Amino acid sequence: MTLHIFNPEHDIALASGLANFTAPHAGRQLRHDLGFLPAIWAQAEDVVMVDDVEQAQRCLRRIGHRVRDFLGKTEKHSFREEGEKYAVFMGRNEKLGAIQKVDPWGWNSALRALLLRRGISEELMPTLAQLDVIRQLSHRREAAALLSKLRIEGTVGEAFECHSLEQMEALLKKYGQLVLKAPWSSSGRGLRFVSTANDIHRSKYITGWFQNIVQAQGCVMAEPYYNKVKDFGMEFHSDGKGHVSFLGLSLFHTANGAYTGNILATEQTKREMISRYIPVDLLDVIQEKICQELGHAYNGKYQGPFGVDMMVVGGTSFQLHPCVEINLRRTMGHVALALSPNDDDLHHVMRIEYAENSYQLKIERL
Repeated sequence: MTLHIFNPEHDIALASGLANFTAPHAGRQLRHDLGFLPAIWAQAEDVVMVDDVEQAQRCLRRIGHRVRDFLGKTEKHSFREEGEKYAVFMGRNEKLGAIQKVDPWGWNSALRALLLRRGISEELMPTLAQLDVIRQLSHRREAAALLSKLRIEGTVGEAFECHSLEQMEALLKKYGQLVLKAPWSSSGRGLRFVSTANDIHRSKYITGWFQNIVQAQGCVMAEPYYNKVKDFGMEFHSDGKGHVSFLGLSLFHTANGAYTGNILATEQTKREMISRYIPVDLLDVIQEKICQELGHAYNGKYQGPFGVDMMVVGGTSFQLHPCVEINLRRTMGHVALALSPNDDDLHHVMRIEYAENSYQLKIERL
């Protein structure tokens, strides 16, 4: 029996490094409203921890109808037939029973502390030392290191670790525009944009933010600003023993850096969409390089799902930025893969929308 947990506050908890961590309101609400998500891929004998059992059951029934109507049967998701048994939902304070494995959205100290209080065996969770390794592997310097190894013909991208305003100002003078990133932050947060058109010395907001992040997290990552044409990513799984498996492409949308939705389509269809911008042969080479490099890097250090965000950059020609960031956890791209259709003619979009004071997962025709 596997215990599944949707803990979307993971990135913020990881940034804090605290065992006694309280998620902000938005994170708690997202967890409450979409806590049913793991039931999409969980087995019937599994357990999904949620904040509200009845609400999770309602959401699962609703999305199940949409999946069956739009996508039909596939081997990836749990929505086979009406009335078929799904994983059991259990509240965060209920007795969990005989758990043999724990599969969360992401591992952090706060989740470990919660599960220990719930009576889950330490043997089923990473140790504190292992969690510290996972936290260090989640630092954006790891994405910068991978990026340098993926730079081949047809690609673009640089990233730098800054410890002082002087370092950042030198990069700003060289590139004209920068994206500044906190080493640990959640999607759409922890980012700032600066340009020579807005003198850094006249912006107490930017300099204050920069110095606060350096003091709290040790540095700020700086990258040249690129003309983004399209967001996408690749989803993977590490066995923790030196092997990384490619799971599929993730074609997603963002608004102000925050995730809004994913394309639901077959791998062939998604490859055709990307091929309008860059050769698929280049994608295949990058995929193989990621499996090789991170298989070695995660050997004995991380077991579980992760994603690598990328983007198509425009200019005189299209180029691939092969590593915007690494999400060392499950992603919404993994959710989309669990809902991908088998039919090349089926194209839908999976969205996360905030309406009527709640987050909702929606599947619509594209």
